[in-house]
Amino acid sequence: MNDTLLWEAEQGLELPDFLRAGYDRFSGQYPKFHKMDALSKLGWLAAEVLLKDTRVNTLPPEQVGMVLSNRSSSLDTDLRYYATVKEFASPALFVYTLPNIVMGEIAIRHGFKGENTFFVSAAFDTVLMSTYPAQLLAETPLQACICGWVEVMEQQYEVALFLVENKQSDTAQPLTAAALSSLYQQTNS
Repeated sequence: MNDTLLWEAEQGLELPDFLRAGYDRFSGQYPKFHKMDALSKLGWLAAEVLLKDTRVNTLPPEQVGMVLSNRSSSLDTDLRYYATVKEFASPALFVYTLPNIVMGEIAIRHGFKGENTFFVSAAFDTVLMSTYPAQLLAETPLQACICGWVEVMEQQYEVALFLVENKQSDTAQPLTAAALSSLYQQTNS
């Protein structure tokens, strides 16, 4: 986070074990976490880290939004759900067969009620992720927007979340495609 390594998990952890270890490290007090699918857990954990020590949780709920994207939509969970249909369809998995559910889990946790959109694209689109949140901040009541990439497919996963705010700060970078590209590459190197 901001060029600082906060935690490093043991090498070779399977995704469920990695997510559980991250939960224990950064939260540990949210029982609903254990019912979420992997995509929701990954995005939810990243949001916990991103929002720690920010003013975002003090804003009115309608002033915080989200714009997220990924490559696989909810396919990882869809495939798991489809496997259960042969015997007994799992309602616990069915709940997570839309990619925007990760935003719902973050919104429930923090009480956010602002605009939110989930895009599916082949790769992290820095132009879209810089222009669309900027438009939301300029034309809606939003004062802050969580944006980024949350991808899970089998054991492959990747997350990069960014907090965009209307309020200037000394450490803030401008919301441009180049800045997001640089931040994204830092999180995935």
